[in-house]
Amino acid sequence: MRLLLAILLAAVLPAQAQYPDRPVRIVVPFPAGGPTDVLTRVVAQKLGDRWSKPVVIDNKPGAGGAIGSEFVAKSAADGYTLLMGTSSTHSVGPALQNVPYDAEKDFIPVVNVGSAANVLIVSPALGVSDVRGLIALAKAKAGQLNYASSGNGTVTHLSGELFKLLTGVQMQHVPYKGTGLAIPDIARGEVALIFDNIVTGLQHARTGSVRLLAVCTEQRSSLVPEVPTMAEAGVPGYESSAWFGLFAPAGLPAPLVAKLNAEVGAALADADLRARFNAAGAETVGGTPQSFAQRIRAEREKWARVISAANIR
Repeated sequence: MRLLLAILLAAVLPAQAQYPDRPVRIVVPFPAGGPTDVLTRVVAQKLGDRWSKPVVIDNKPGAGGAIGSEFVAKSAADGYTLLMGTSSTHSVGPALQNVPYDAEKDFIPVVNVGSAANVLIVSPALGVSDVRGLIALAKAKAGQLNYASSGNGTVTHLSGELFKLLTGVQMQHVPYKGTGLAIPDIARGEVALIFDNIVTGLQHARTGSVRLLAVCTEQRSSLVPEVPTMAEAGVPGYESSAWFGLFAPAGLPAPLVAKLNAEVGAALADADLRARFNAAGAETVGGTPQSFAQRIRAEREKWARVISAANIR
């Protein structure tokens, strides 16, 4: 038995020490040009520079990210096929519908690469300047205010339902085919508010057409440090953001997981990478595989409760 173990270690350890000795593929389960694709390419470039090996982006969009995710789940656990997963593929999707993979058992979380905050945007026509004022108005006009989303079951939809659950207000949901289509109606006062991603929401708030009341992350965003968090603004426990992170197929040896985590962590510390993330509306995160797994699990449980309470299908 000891001889067999020694032979296995002799075969595995040199391969890990030399990793990577050929191109590494990162599957992006969304179309080219989207936020996840753009940020993944920044990370891939930095890793390629560190390794002196190509890091290739493979876009496999479809089914809300399920097609690309399933592909990686069924790939060899050798570190040469990785997934840039998101809150859609590993937190919201599995809680909302049946997906062709087990988000927890089929993957090993490697590192939480980045996060993009959601923000609460309201119509200037409401006449409120903070979240407490919005809650008071919504309670005074129970069921009369409405909130927009980018579609039924999306994070913007779930964010509105989470707000209702935590504050006890009643509002009507108005789904759009994209948040950009909702902004003109919010600016005109036809719709009261939306929980938009900071990437697009901040652009509209800076024009003055809509009002930004809070960021939906636990900490203030470095992009708008003057804007309070939802907890600071009067809704403790509220958190809603879009995260993305690197996953490997289940079975990847622990030394390779640790090596990948360290390598990506070093890339995230690069000032140029952080600047390019910020320009795209995102912030770097990093941390251990364990902390990443904990975040995924907590978000999946949170959104599952919201989906059940709001009876979202």
